[in-house]
Amino acid sequence: MERKDNQSPQGQIARILVEFLEVAITSVVSLKGIYPSGAFERSRYMNVVVQKARHPQLREYIHSAVSGLLPFIQKGLVERVAVIFFNNDNIPVERFIFKLTVNQSFGSMVEEGDLEFSLRSFFIKLPVSQPLTKVLPRDCRWEITAYFRSLPEVSNSKDTELWIPTDTKQWQQPPLITPIKSMNSEPLGVQLYVEHPSLSEPKSEKETPTAS
Repeated sequence: MERKDNQSPQGQIARILVEFLEVAITSVVSLKGIYPSGAFERSRYMNVVVQKARHPQLREYIHSAVSGLLPFIQKGLVERVAVIFFNNDNIPVERFIFKLTVNQSFGSMVEEGDLEFSLRSFFIKLPVSQPLTKVLPRDCRWEITAYFRSLPEVSNSKDTELWIPTDTKQWQQPPLITPIKSMNSEPLGVQLYVEHPSLSEPKSEKETPTAS
């Protein structure tokens, strides 16, 4: 990647994370098989074979959503980014969670090569994690949701307009968590895990929507 010398360490990290998340989310959607195989094509990223979206609308949705997080990641406001899959009743059945930690006090130059080396292990681990995930119902839908540590200030910027409070339903019981991969390479920490509803989760009750 091309480093911009005038960027702060947090700006460099945010840029790396946004590029990583765009490819990683595309890989998750491809892994779940909700689109025909022709919707994706093989590509290389961080010297690893990954899946790239071929359909313009799919590619643009992922790109614009994740790119809109750039200023918020840079400020340390984004705690988690989730790829959520819903059944026909609009209830989440599976969540892929990327938990992010960016050291806001880190002031040294970021060794981008070291971060990329650590992050590329996610693309090696993700394809072999498929047996740990659920078979999704037919005609399911999905969305990208970001969870903020605190609400960002109101802004007229285009980035802020891309992210709005969500009415995504939440599970009433603590979810079942399956770790996939984690890395902690100062000044960045990333965890990827999958959440499924608890076996005791009510199946018929309506859940209370919350904003994320």
